[in-house]
Amino acid sequence: MKFFIIFIALVISSCDSSKNTESIKIGSKETEYLEIKNFSDNLKAKNIILVIGDGLALNQITLSRIAIGGFDHRLFIDQLPYHGTSLTHSYDNVYTDSAAAATTWATGQKTKIKYLSINHKKEELRTITEMLDTKGYVSGVVATSSVTHATPAAFYAHTDNRYDYKDIANQLIYSPIEIALGGGEKFFDIDKITSTHHVITSSESLGKKLEFSKRIIGLFDKDGIERSDKNPTQRQMTNFALQHLKDKCNGFFLMTEGSQIDWAGHDNNASEMIEEFRDFDLTIKDLINFVNENKETLLIVTSDHETGGLQILRQNDDNVVIQWGTGRHTSIPVGVQAYGPGAELFQGLMDNTDIHYKILNAIDYKNLKNQSCNTE
Repeated sequence: MKFFIIFIALVISSCDSSKNTESIKIGSKETEYLEIKNFSDNLKAKNIILVIGDGLALNQITLSRIAIGGFDHRLFIDQLPYHGTSLTHSYDNVYTDSAAAATTWATGQKTKIKYLSINHKKEELRTITEMLDTKGYVSGVVATSSVTHATPAAFYAHTDNRYDYKDIANQLIYSPIEIALGGGEKFFDIDKITSTHHVITSSESLGKKLEFSKRIIGLFDKDGIERSDKNPTQRQMTNFALQHLKDKCNGFFLMTEGSQIDWAGHDNNASEMIEEFRDFDLTIKDLINFVNENKETLLIVTSDHETGGLQILRQNDDNVVIQWGTGRHTSIPVGVQAYGPGAELFQGLMDNTDIHYKILNAIDYKNLKNQSCNTE
């Protein structure tokens, strides 16, 4: 009798609850194929573009693919020729957050949740933007969150509290970051920073080719960027940052994040997640075309962690039925995609710390000469 009761309980618990499910219409957009060039395995990259889909794992990509164009559609992220898998655990936990995850890319070391570019002993770690600054590189960060949010902040800030946004904002001002675009206006003293930075607050400026003598901070919303016609997209900000960085000094490093894919996962809102992904995927489209033209740039796409425990359950007429398992992060591995010189390094199973060292290998960092870059 006890076995029978347990069996019934298992059957009931395994059934999906309509309370947690959502129906997403299957799309019909035709695939837009891009030119994908061959790069010799012995080529070294000059520039690095690291694209982060916050909270994005393979199920989020799969659902977006289905919603945009159907089962056989191919997204722009799908067309990247090299694919791998990244583990995401933090220093002392199977779970990670964006701060600990982004620290691995920035420094090559694991740390505790909430820590930004310090180790578990709270010792400061040198970031890749600080390392490249000594080699005559310029660096930029783009995010649809605040520019002081965990992922962009790991590339320039050192703190044991990712939520100390005003301190992080102050660290950005004195960091090597040449251009930072995103939200977070409320964390900055605008009058104070205009002496050292050009401050952009209107998306209209991103459509112009502007010559700046000072570094740039774009602050397009009080905190995270609310999606609207008046606010810039990840795609727009990324293209503007590229135009500003591409012809300067010895090379450039750009991190660009689709931050709010994660927020939609926390909210268990698949429709919103897909909308954020569209912007993210269009950004990848433009970056593939940039690599084709530039030929010296390595493009890497990955994620800090999965958010929401998303599952695609079944088809129901012209819809797929999905279910969220949690409103939190999970330890599900995430994808890594790459294109350009050095892309072949990003295959197979890797730890998230490996991405840092693979980037350094791709640009032959150990043989780069020390030099300065005066952008003013």
